[in-house]
Amino acid sequence: MRRSDQRREAVFALYQQRVTDRPLEELLKGAKPFTRELAEGAAEHADELDDEIARRARGWKLERIAPLELSIMRVALHEMLHREDVPVEVAIDEAVNLAQEFCGADAPDFVNGILGAVARDLEAARR
Repeated sequence: MRRSDQRREAVFALYQQRVTDRPLEELLKGAKPFTRELAEGAAEHADELDDEIARRARGWKLERIAPLELSIMRVALHEMLHREDVPVEVAIDEAVNLAQEFCGADAPDFVNGILGAVARDLEAARR
């Protein structure tokens, strides 16, 4: 199974957890290790990831962001901040693709804007 497919599964597990209150462990039964790591990592670091999103979502309260878009950004940010084996550009591209496929028309630009701002800050911090 491709990593893109596993990212999608991680995003949908987080989304389902949020909208159904089912335990993440239950939603990840039989999941591949990469899927599990992404979902569990994003859930574990949700407060940190949400802070990153909220700081850059000018004019948007976190509660107003659609649960699926939020799940997409959490997985991408987890990869960007906590996985050295995933290039930042790949995490952003995968997230934008998921937003294009499964979210509303404005979602890809919104997701790209938030993640791009984090990427710029990460690059500036490395200098």
